[in-house]
Amino acid sequence: MTITEDIIKDFEAALAGVTGKFKQEIAQIRGNKPSPDMVQDIRLSLYDQTLSIRELGSLSVLPPRTIQITVWDSGATAPIVKAIEAAHLGLSTTNDGQNIRCTLSPLGNERREELGKLVGKMAESARIQIRARREDAMKRLKDSKTSGIITEDDDFRGREKVQKATDKANGDIESMFKNKIGELGE
Repeated sequence: MTITEDIIKDFEAALAGVTGKFKQEIAQIRGNKPSPDMVQDIRLSLYDQTLSIRELGSLSVLPPRTIQITVWDSGATAPIVKAIEAAHLGLSTTNDGQNIRCTLSPLGNERREELGKLVGKMAESARIQIRARREDAMKRLKDSKTSGIITEDDDFRGREKVQKATDKANGDIESMFKNKIGELGE
């Protein structure tokens, strides 16, 4: 493997990290559609352990705005309800002993705008990180060319690959951003 390929591989791995982190961050933002992602990682203390909700039951979505948690141990029901309410996600919870239903109230216009701005800031932060990674990769290519490790042709091809990967990552961020804004508007 050449130096250019190493630089490109490192760059693409860094971009995958940035886009993955952005995807994870926006999944936790409440939209107008319920998603198990909203509650599955809420942690609570039970049986002298700290557990997440996904470790205590199965999660599913009941249209139009309800998340159902089928708890495997009925003793965990009350602590799960308390943990969800303490998370302040805008969910109203009911339980029948074995199933917990979390109903999502519709977003108001002001809250929708606030969340839209928050998603926009997150997207811009991801784009800034992508640009920083791109500059770093370009600098590494330039330094390799200057020190004679790679040829000018390798440098040119490397820069093209870096730009293509950058464009793809920015496109992915933009796509996720638009999807989330659409979800907030529903």
